[in-house]
Amino acid sequence: MSKFLYLISPEKITNHKIFLKKLELVFTSNIIKFFQLRVKNQKRKQIILLGKKIIKLTKKYKVNFIINDDPYIAKILNADGCHLGQQDMSINFAKKILKKNSIIGVTCHNSKILASKAFANKASYVAFGAFYPTKTKKVKYRAKLSLIKWAKKNIKKPIVAIGGINQKNYEKILNAGANYIACSASIWKSNIKDPLTAVNMFKK
Repeated sequence: MSKFLYLISPEKITNHKIFLKKLELVFTSNIIKFFQLRVKNQKRKQIILLGKKIIKLTKKYKVNFIINDDPYIAKILNADGCHLGQQDMSINFAKKILKKNSIIGVTCHNSKILASKAFANKASYVAFGAFYPTKTKKVKYRAKLSLIKWAKKNIKKPIVAIGGINQKNYEKILNAGANYIACSASIWKSNIKDPLTAVNMFKK
């Protein structure tokens, strides 16, 4: 089975020990290609401390470790790369900070123009969304499945779909041509009994 899940952390992680146990269990599913650390309102020191523990697990289970927004933290941790939003620094500037051949993903919302720009600047992947309503963040942009089909033809880079994707709707996204589906709330905040069970429900 191919790895098609792009797992994003909860925005708040209060107990590192409990979270790391859950994360390792989730990694045993063997369908997670990327794990992005995206915590909010945390000091950089705390993020680095947690990141040092996470990277041991990502290496063990061969998961790409991505840091949200901050290439400097990615460099300190020797992570596999970082994810940039449209309000973050440019791809070219991030490349100067990160180690050679680092993964750099870019949020493109629902825009063909942003995706084309990311492709021209040699982003590692493009991320589109939100495809569905989501509890994780306020939705400003809604993307359609036709955008994935367009990107498949015109953007020769892996496509990550994000926003409200869950165990009931993910197959539509993959069938449209997305390489990876990004999930957070459907794993960490779902009513399903535990994160591993939630992840296993995505298996094709």
